[in-house]
Amino acid sequence: MTDASAITDPAAAQEQADEDRDARGSRGGWVRYMLIKAGGAAVSTIMVIVLGFFAFRILPGDPAKSITSGRQVTPAQLRVIRHQYGLDQSILVQFWKYLTDMLRGNLGTSYVYHEPVTQLIGERVGPTLLLTGTSALLSLVLGLWLGQKAAWKRDTPFDRLHTGTALVFWSVPTFWLGLMLIFVFSGTLHWFPSGGMVTVDGPTGGFALVLDVAKHMVLPVLSMTAVSYAQYLVIMRSSLLEELNADYLLVARAKGLREDDVRRHHAIPNALLPTITMIFLTLGGLIGGAVTVETVFSWPGLGYLTYQALSAPDFPVLQGTFVVFSEIVIVMNFLSEGVYRIIDPRLR
Repeated sequence: MTDASAITDPAAAQEQADEDRDARGSRGGWVRYMLIKAGGAAVSTIMVIVLGFFAFRILPGDPAKSITSGRQVTPAQLRVIRHQYGLDQSILVQFWKYLTDMLRGNLGTSYVYHEPVTQLIGERVGPTLLLTGTSALLSLVLGLWLGQKAAWKRDTPFDRLHTGTALVFWSVPTFWLGLMLIFVFSGTLHWFPSGGMVTVDGPTGGFALVLDVAKHMVLPVLSMTAVSYAQYLVIMRSSLLEELNADYLLVARAKGLREDDVRRHHAIPNALLPTITMIFLTLGGLIGGAVTVETVFSWPGLGYLTYQALSAPDFPVLQGTFVVFSEIVIVMNFLSEGVYRIIDPRLR
């Protein structure tokens, strides 16, 4: 059906056609952009898989001796174990088996736990996501809220106090902060448990179990949040400071809007754009960075599993957790590129 207005007004029809063409071009450009980024993510994944095999082969230690730790074995028995796990084969043969198993979704069998690595990762990923997800949410809310407050009250005692405190925590090693928290709140005050996820012989279900897990989470979550929230605070503060003298804020004030409305509805949405990439990348890196926190607090997640595998060395577990951690970062980076291009019209 022909639009009557288009017939009577050729200029309007041409303008509408131009808008439709621009919209199609924008969508096509976004698809091409994401396909390029997907290709880059695929290349990164291949490099991670290759590196995941060779990087751990340079670690000192004999996996066969780790498997038989605490038992007296003869050299002949060690040779049998090496043959059983394929450790007596050449590196190229082991690498080919690793690649073919990876394509089938098989990450191998743990030398230490004697269980499939996929099963071990599946059991440990829940506690890691619980710990890092809680920490990420608290870091994000606290960092963005304090960042916008510090920018709006720049050069005041509030700004100097919170920015300085955040930078101090950001420079502190996570494991050291965790040890200090254990010393103070567990060893001295006895307020919280020093490690683990649940109390031994504690509650097995219901609200009592939830409360027990929450009590065990306090110190590790506090360690991760204190170190990571500064990134959001600093970026949010600097982004908002760049927006404060923008013309559209002067127009909003001239319309008679309150200062809080100018900040919340105009300045903050634009200042949030540069933080999108940081949020996604930090979420990916936070899971990988949980190794130290989970080790300090004996939290039964992927990080603690990786630490135990390093002690062996347990090659299949190390390869599996390395690929999982790296893939999370790659996926988060890919998502950040797509989301940023959607919410920022200048990139379209």
